[in-house]
Amino acid sequence: MQIPDHHPVIVGTGQRTWRDSDVGRTPVDALHEAAAAAIADCGGKGVADAVDTLATVRFIADTRPDTAALFPRNPGAEIARRLGLADPALFIGAIGGNTPQYLVNHFASGLARGEYGAVLLTGGELMATLFAALRSGGDLGAWAGDDTEEPPTVGEERDGLSAMEERHGLYQPINTYPLFENSLRHHLGLDDTAHRALLADISSRMSAVAAANPNAWRQEALSAAEIAAVGPRNRYIGYPYTRAMNALLEVDMAAAVVMTTAGRARQLGIDDERWIYVRGGVDVNDIWYPSERRDLHSSPAIELAWQHLSQGSGLGIDDLSHFDIYSCFPSAVQIGCAALGLSPLDPRGVTVTGGLPFFGGPGNNYSLHAIAQMVDTLRAGSGGAGLVTAVGLYMTKHSLGLYATEPGELLAAFIDSDPLQAEIESGPRVAVAADAAGPATVETWTVAFDRNGPRQGILMARNADGERLVANTADDAASLEALLAEDPIGHGGRVRVEDGRNIIEL
Repeated sequence: MQIPDHHPVIVGTGQRTWRDSDVGRTPVDALHEAAAAAIADCGGKGVADAVDTLATVRFIADTRPDTAALFPRNPGAEIARRLGLADPALFIGAIGGNTPQYLVNHFASGLARGEYGAVLLTGGELMATLFAALRSGGDLGAWAGDDTEEPPTVGEERDGLSAMEERHGLYQPINTYPLFENSLRHHLGLDDTAHRALLADISSRMSAVAAANPNAWRQEALSAAEIAAVGPRNRYIGYPYTRAMNALLEVDMAAAVVMTTAGRARQLGIDDERWIYVRGGVDVNDIWYPSERRDLHSSPAIELAWQHLSQGSGLGIDDLSHFDIYSCFPSAVQIGCAALGLSPLDPRGVTVTGGLPFFGGPGNNYSLHAIAQMVDTLRAGSGGAGLVTAVGLYMTKHSLGLYATEPGELLAAFIDSDPLQAEIESGPRVAVAADAAGPATVETWTVAFDRNGPRQGILMARNADGERLVANTADDAASLEALLAEDPIGHGGRVRVEDGRNIIEL
């Protein structure tokens, strides 16, 4: 098959994991090391000289003003200097776990149009070192660097929640994703025992992949029973999730990939056995605010995105050999799989890394590891194709990418997302109650825990007019224990408003 010169390919990957929490290793050091590894992985000659575009994934700490000042505003500038790149165009990604795949889609499409020659993507998080230093008073003064002018942002920057959602505790994903999970359990008609067994089985299978991955932060295969068992080292975080089911944030990791076109790769002398073809990509958001979505257990955006990506690429679910479904929490895996028509217990597996709870969930950058791992996995196999899905915010932003050892008969399908987004925006949307006071019926719920036990009850409900509201229970122990004792979905309650916060009594 004659491969078009403008077909985008990934030709180099680099991943690094550090376990020593060294405050002397700056974020730029981490990104540079991964980027240098990716360039070296390409083989060929003059790859660094060919890179005309460098994009970095924004650090997760940029979401908080108190930690954002510790991090460099333009890490790409220093990386380019260290690598000796010839004045590349610099970009930075938006906040969100979908960002790495979004960047691949964006730049692969530009490569196919001839807008770029070779693109280096790199990202990393040093959260383990950051938290250790904040606890001990370690000196992070060298982290910010000297480049203060931020490059252009690629992707959508927008607050992920409404003010009402934030007031009731949804800012932390550990509170929001359990709401999706309990809605999903009700939708599937599972009792508590069957539901817990499913979550533990999904998680256990991911841990087995991480155990065999030298880049994984937690290299330990856990049984389903160990993951489900609640204890001092595996307490509840947000019911029904034990600690082992939550993304592992305190990691020090970085990753990078080099992208170019088939024609440029030939010119650089890169062995075509190293090429992995970017067969297509698409980016679609669900209804932005969770409280306005038609339900709390599905993703119309992923379903629509996959429908068009599959049609455009000529690849269906049965044609794929590998998957990395975004796995910050079990609800993300299940919702993603349902939208794709894939079982979360499919024997092909749902992750090539081990997933965010076991491989590590390095802030915004997890999916760059998933992409690098997908490339390495496909290179090491006997051919095939893989799908990476990436999620930003609260099951809000979705980016999908297809990778293969063969280009296929169709040129990579880069979908115009605007018509798809318009379709989502014109779809069903739930009105939010302007005044939540009065009777309401519970749609979903969770209890947030801290080290001392249950801390806050969070519910979504509908009033008599079908409008949705978010509410908290009273924070006393009796109210929280009562909420945990019986699934309240479908039960009625009465809401009162106190100091701008909705309080529900069941």
